[in-house]
Amino acid sequence: MSASMSQQPREFSPGILDWSTVHKPTGELFPPVKDKNEWNKFKWSQDQVDQFRRDGFLLHVPLLTEEQCDKILEDFKYFMDPRARHPGHAMLYEFHANQCNDPNNVVMHVLGHWRLTKALHDLVFLPQVVVPASQLVDESCPEAAVRLWTDQLFLKPPRHGGVVAWHQDYSYWVRTKPMKHITVHIALDDQTEENGCIQYVPGSHRWTRNGDPFPVLDHSFRDMEGIKSILTDEEKAAFKPVPALLKKGHASFHNAMTVHGSYDNKTDKPRRAAVLNYFADGVYSDTDKAMLRGNSGTDTDENLDDKLSQETIIPKGHKMEGQFFPLVYDPAWTK
Repeated sequence: MSASMSQQPREFSPGILDWSTVHKPTGELFPPVKDKNEWNKFKWSQDQVDQFRRDGFLLHVPLLTEEQCDKILEDFKYFMDPRARHPGHAMLYEFHANQCNDPNNVVMHVLGHWRLTKALHDLVFLPQVVVPASQLVDESCPEAAVRLWTDQLFLKPPRHGGVVAWHQDYSYWVRTKPMKHITVHIALDDQTEENGCIQYVPGSHRWTRNGDPFPVLDHSFRDMEGIKSILTDEEKAAFKPVPALLKKGHASFHNAMTVHGSYDNKTDKPRRAAVLNYFADGVYSDTDKAMLRGNSGTDTDENLDDKLSQETIIPKGHKMEGQFFPLVYDPAWTK
């Protein structure tokens, strides 16, 4: 068994473990699946799959218990308070204490934290996520093997939590081909319109520009309505967002081309979410640049001294795989 498939993580630096070198759950957050037949109980119904295909998203999927959410929230302390910073902070792909760069509109945004703790690591392997992802990520087949693209954390603090502008996720990920990506947004607090819940535009996953996603208009997330400046009259007429209104522990699944965003947090409590991004096994690199996980093309708040190896570089035309793109589910595992 290779080191990356063992239960023992390698060290990132002396005494600091890198959990991205373990490509299966540790059991910290949920019991690992041991019986191949058990995978099938996590499959979605055909009605759920059809609704996802039609709208570009599906809401109110129960994923985590209250206790599991609280385990994830315990690890938020590593990102909210610099004094509590995790010793492996340099392993993050991106860290934005405030992506908006406006003290009155704050959105904390973190990528790559699955490398830091057992609970955050295990979340990306959650069966209730990866099995449905297999059904959704590739429209050309009923089930596909699935790999992790990246994980994200979002925090909108009380009273001055900022917006996340309308966008399509794949706009940030065009350095991979083809578009076979999916996103799962997990509410770690009850989400309401008042605290800035995620919202979706039904049918917008079919909106392209000559087959490409919309361009990224604002890396700072601040210009909420900027996308409307590039919509056609038909798209503007169809722009009717649906607020997700997720309960704590519930999730929404969306196509990486679906237009979505969220408004500011006007309440006295934080709005926190964990986001997981996946792609179909076989997606390949379409760039010769270093493929640091999940990097959206923005500058981080800090110069993270990430001691990554050449494994982070996937040459153009080569399959996306390796340490930072683990296989999280394969339908062959049920055979």
